Amino acid sequence: MPGDTLQINTGKKTADTHHFDAIVIGSGISGGWAAKELCDRGLKTLVLERGRDVKHGKDYPTATMNSWEFPHRGRLPLKVTEENPVLSRCYAFGEATEHFFLKEKEQPYIQEKPFDWIRPNQVGGKSLLWARQTQRWSRFDFEGPARDGFAVDWPIRYEDIAPWYSHVELFAGISGNRDGLETLPDGEFLPPWTMNKGERAIQQKIMSHFNDRNVIIGRCAHLTKPQAHHLHQGRSQCQARSLCERGCPFGAYFSSNSVTLPWAARTGNLTLRPHSVVHSIIYDEKQQKATGVRVIDAVTKETMEFFAKIIFVNGSTLNSNLILLNSTSNRFPNGLGNDSGLLGKYIAFQNYRGTVTATMEGMTDSYYYGRRPTAVMMPNFRNVRKQDKDFLRGYMTFYVASREGWGHAVEGPQLGADFKNAISEPGQWKVFMMMQGETIPKEINHVRLSPDKRDPYGIPQLITSVDYDDNDEKILKDFHEQAQEMLSVAGCKNIAIHDSRQAPGLDIHEVGGVRMGHDPKTSLLNKWNQLHACENVFVTDGACMTSTGTQNPSITFMALTARAANHAVDELQKGNLK
Repeated sequence: MPGDTLQINTGKKTADTHHFDAIVIGSGISGGWAAKELCDRGLKTLVLERGRDVKHGKDYPTATMNSWEFPHRGRLPLKVTEENPVLSRCYAFGEATEHFFLKEKEQPYIQEKPFDWIRPNQVGGKSLLWARQTQRWSRFDFEGPARDGFAVDWPIRYEDIAPWYSHVELFAGISGNRDGLETLPDGEFLPPWTMNKGERAIQQKIMSHFNDRNVIIGRCAHLTKPQAHHLHQGRSQCQARSLCERGCPFGAYFSSNSVTLPWAARTGNLTLRPHSVVHSIIYDEKQQKATGVRVIDAVTKETMEFFAKIIFVNGSTLNSNLILLNSTSNRFPNGLGNDSGLLGKYIAFQNYRGTVTATMEGMTDSYYYGRRPTAVMMPNFRNVRKQDKDFLRGYMTFYVASREGWGHAVEGPQLGADFKNAISEPGQWKVFMMMQGETIPKEINHVRLSPDKRDPYGIPQLITSVDYDDNDEKILKDFHEQAQEMLSVAGCKNIAIHDSRQAPGLDIHEVGGVRMGHDPKTSLLNKWNQLHACENVFVTDGACMTSTGTQNPSITFMALTARAANHAVDELQKGNLK
């Protein structure tokens, strides 16, 4: 039972069950990769997870349920939505998935400005819930801050991380097409998904009219054609069910639960402890290094300590900031490694506010089948090689085209043979287009600890103070203008723009607060994701990001984590980390 003994998934107990070679805080996308790499290299590794255990396949209770088997047909009772107003705005939160989310009253936080903090509550974290879109950064993304004068210079470039992109892509299984784009580098791809006729028609019109825009099929972490090593992982081909956030019993999309954690467990080096709320990292003043992690058992409320030579912080962006801010000592009175005073600052996110809808005429002889798990996408075309607009950076664009389904609304009398015939055929084509905009890290956008409010474990609550700015409004306006022009060129009708005005955070792509950089005065981490002032602590989740890019971030978190974990082991073997 939690609180009594460590939960050992596999392998042997060490002589002292509180001492390990490495500790990983968090079991989500980056934490799972840290565990996999460290265990593969022979380190006895403890993974701490605040939520409950979820075993692949066994603990996906709704994965194969039909819609009519849910008491509320997939919708949540009013009481649940009233108690969780933030979560209720998340696309993945519903009757089939609510058991995978941390409820708001269980972990309160303070919104100084509106911020929708979406948090999971289980082993695997958001890797069970993510949208699975995976695009590499290009050289323009790593060079952007230094060139355009925002944030600080990244301490790495594309060439530094490219081999690690390949490393994680091959293991995870990423579908995509080799498009040969400098703005969106190719990777190690399984066969791509395909566009339907409506999407291809839009693609052809846009690319023939605009010489700076490339429209390609999305790249995603789904096994379209599993390779031998994927089968060895116990996974199989994607069934295109589009029920991914329930947990995939086929292991067809990448998650910590189906891939990295089981792989780490097979080495015999993994110890997984769920129900473990991390309070802080322990810093030893005499040894001048971090020596362990202080944990509160979520069930018994018992406080305990675990010790290791290296510590990886992968609690997800805001929680990693919280843990480091709460890790105080005489040496670090304002948070572990926080000599610069920048810990918790320069939080950024991605702007999802803009969408555009339209209709398409014709092509009524064509339809499509299956539920493809990705959209059509267009890499950023603004401010790529130089600053050429009145705003910084840009946005990726995604779209889908689909036909109204059988039973769609039709005009005229809602009865009789004509009505029945009309609803028995699919309706017209519709288009949905959206933006994924890069926001600029700013010192004013920050998180900090409450001086007087505590959570149920006695840990200070996090205060979020993050907002849009004029640059975000300009990017939104440009997207709306360009999307209307592109869809008009494509022959679409009834084009309408929309602004969701959603709060930051609902994108679930928040980054920063513990950013990488060259200079300890302006950053907290070096090029290997080590704290400048405490080199045996590594931060490799979204908190480490210097800027956001326009791409979905998860594949970059994975690559940075794999790179840092292997560097950590190399340094241990050299005796540089003791």
